[in-house]
Amino acid sequence: MVTQPASPLPASLPGFDARHSRVAVIEGRGVDAGVSRTWHHVDTADELAKLGARQLGTILAVHGNPTWSYLWRHVVAATLRQAEETGEGWRVVAVDQLEMGWSERTDAHRPLAQRVADLAAFADAVVPEGPVVTLGHDWGGVVSLGWAVDHRERLAGVALLNTAIHHPEGVPIPAVLRLAGSRAALASATVRTTAFLDTTLALASPALPRDVRDAYRSPYRTAARRGGIGAFVADIPADAGHESRPELQRIAAGVAELDVPALMLWGPKDPVFSDRYLDDLVRRMPHADVHRFEGAGHLVAEDRPCADALLTWLGDRLPDGGIGSDGRSRLPEDAARPEDAAPSEGAPTPATPHVPLWAPLDARREDDDIAVVELSGHATRRVSWRQLDERVRAIAAGLHAIGVRRGDRVSVLVPPGATLTAVVYACLRIGAVVVVADAGLGVKGLSRAVRGAWPAFLIGERKGLAAARALGWPGQRISAVALAPAARRALGVSHTLGEIAALGRDAELPEAPDPADRAAILFTSGSTGPAKGAVYSHAQLSALRDALAAHFEVGPDTGLVTGFAPFALLGPALGTRSVTPDMDVSAPRTLTAQAVAAAVRESDARIVFLSPAAILNVVATADALASADRKALADVRTFLSTGAPIGRALLESAGDLMPEAVAHTPYGMTECLLVTDTTLDGIRVAAAAPDGGVCVGRPIGEGRVRISALDPAGRATGEPGEEPGVLGEILISAPHLKSAYDRLWLTDRAAAREVPQDGRRWHRTGDVGHLDADGRLWVEGRLPHVIVTADGPVAPVATEQQIETVAAVRRAAVVGIGPEGDRRAVAVVETRPAARRPGLASPDLTAAVRAAAELPLAAVLVVPALPTDIRHNSKIDRTRLSEWAERTLAGGKAIRP
Repeated sequence: MVTQPASPLPASLPGFDARHSRVAVIEGRGVDAGVSRTWHHVDTADELAKLGARQLGTILAVHGNPTWSYLWRHVVAATLRQAEETGEGWRVVAVDQLEMGWSERTDAHRPLAQRVADLAAFADAVVPEGPVVTLGHDWGGVVSLGWAVDHRERLAGVALLNTAIHHPEGVPIPAVLRLAGSRAALASATVRTTAFLDTTLALASPALPRDVRDAYRSPYRTAARRGGIGAFVADIPADAGHESRPELQRIAAGVAELDVPALMLWGPKDPVFSDRYLDDLVRRMPHADVHRFEGAGHLVAEDRPCADALLTWLGDRLPDGGIGSDGRSRLPEDAARPEDAAPSEGAPTPATPHVPLWAPLDARREDDDIAVVELSGHATRRVSWRQLDERVRAIAAGLHAIGVRRGDRVSVLVPPGATLTAVVYACLRIGAVVVVADAGLGVKGLSRAVRGAWPAFLIGERKGLAAARALGWPGQRISAVALAPAARRALGVSHTLGEIAALGRDAELPEAPDPADRAAILFTSGSTGPAKGAVYSHAQLSALRDALAAHFEVGPDTGLVTGFAPFALLGPALGTRSVTPDMDVSAPRTLTAQAVAAAVRESDARIVFLSPAAILNVVATADALASADRKALADVRTFLSTGAPIGRALLESAGDLMPEAVAHTPYGMTECLLVTDTTLDGIRVAAAAPDGGVCVGRPIGEGRVRISALDPAGRATGEPGEEPGVLGEILISAPHLKSAYDRLWLTDRAAAREVPQDGRRWHRTGDVGHLDADGRLWVEGRLPHVIVTADGPVAPVATEQQIETVAAVRRAAVVGIGPEGDRRAVAVVETRPAARRPGLASPDLTAAVRAAAELPLAAVLVVPALPTDIRHNSKIDRTRLSEWAERTLAGGKAIRP
């Protein structure tokens, strides 16, 4: 091999350091046997040597079609920066594949097997020894995995950006590839013109700067230099008879046997390599760390900070290069992924054996008492314990009969009620993973959630099935209701629940899942960013049930009315009858006081569980209650509201409707549905305390809360502790804390926190607050909403509460304007009566607000309505308000925030 600096490249290649550019002349293999080929590549080995940095291993980076090694310039820069700062780092060797980039144009036929042989020849010459992490994108991902499968003795890990190694039979390849690869269009779209190249570059989100686009185009200026682009497209093994199909199948099979650390960084907006291909890769490498960058597309390396993510992952998983004393790659013991750990790892060891959620159904299968009541319009559906158990068993066995297996994801698009209850418990019983996303996310948010989870099966009623069909949601479709043949064909339904239950009637159930197995993926509300899927194991769901049962003393005769979707399914698990009131659970404000009273009467319930948004309308419709309704509500003994902190006045109004009930307002989130709890009496006592914020009480059961103090820059860097009065990020731990975020490795890593000498798993909530001297937690806002003033960080909620004591103010939000580190606080208020247009407050109102607030305010602004008015102030979009306030005070056009 002869290696030398590359001949001069174009002068303008932004972000690309030509000093690392090399040319190697290497003897080929396969079709190139006995022939030397010229390879252009990037190599940082010399620069590492100049820095005196210890080399941890080599990242062998392989681009796809129609890019070149320029794609990896951010990885090159990041690794060298790390080496300079730490004295050690990874060598990067980024190759231009033959016929591509600045490597030789050979005009030889290069199907996939030849491409893999090409890379092997190159790597043997340029990277002859030491641990290697492969990094590939697009078809470079397939080629790099081919090398990985064939060189396991040197493989330390694999990293992938949007790629694919398998395409299911009977599914057309993506439209853009069908068009480009058609015989009529292939040469024109890929070689004679730059259409395919231009289309690929246009997929970046946000759009690439012109000089970056020009850099990508630079090796492909003429048709003679674009032959490789057309050849790559022609080599897509779109059908079983394609010559590259056997090699692709060989690689796919080999990938499933790789046990090294793996990373997948994905752009879900990719029109070519969709989440379908990510799901296939995850099935083959279930141990992989996966992060989907919401909003990113095919050129995810350009769209998002993939280089930083790669280095973070290498530091976590391969801190020493990943080669053991025997010379083989291995996953370090200290790099175990949290979602693969036992679900109770780091939490107190349960005092009793695991009891699955369906245990009460087993225990009461001969019981004809009512288990579930569904109220809808003028119809009432009652299901006994015997009927529920029979239905769950039949559906479970039937699902198994049609191919649903342990670990398969099942998206459930059925409203709360008897059918949803039976479906969920059936899935849990056979170990399928239930995917639940609230319809309140809207079509766009729901579509993002379902596509992100990529379920194998989808169970829905007509409305959900229609959305699945129209929007192309993944999963074999199962109808929860009977359908006419024409509707069934139109919706693409393979089975109905009735047919599935018939298949499973009297059939044997498969072995029950283990406590550590995944049970559910519950999507967050999306109120603080794109909805995230929180992964729960069976043990964690059982721990949630146990915490709820113990803290609120739920027993077989308690009865439970719930208009809060996450808890609508827990009645059977608690062994008590449960009722879903007449409402649209995706629109909590459809719940009326009369509907709650009817549900209480029907179930003789002693516990009512509602969301804050539902309570607003229940209180607003209380005047319509008849005497029988009020009598029924007077029998309620426990009233709960969770989902967001709730104000004292609203809780008191709800308490007036249920005068004998103890009113509770637990603090929780989708990641840990019960964290702390307080009562109305507790709130009244706390009102006399000097603390600011919303008091949400003390931890429930085995749960724990700690505070990571904010530093002067407003970052939560303090050692987690329980010292009173310290403002910081709220950290929580409980046996029922979620395992992980689904396919959001970076997000999960940022949220996880290990506390020294503690042994528990902790979660960073993103909320800020403090503990008081009595151990009560006070929530004071969200971490991104902290205002970093010249005097230090300030949370907004306490000041907002002070402002809301002004008679003319209905609600308030406090936001920051100005440069970082020297922000000034601004109050944005809704008034009584509502302002007609946004703008500066009147002098009188400004004076009153400033007098009420202890925090100095740079200005007071009024708006007709704050951006959200369904939930508590903690859900107000303060970031949006801050941007609007800054524009307004700078003299910008007074538009609505």
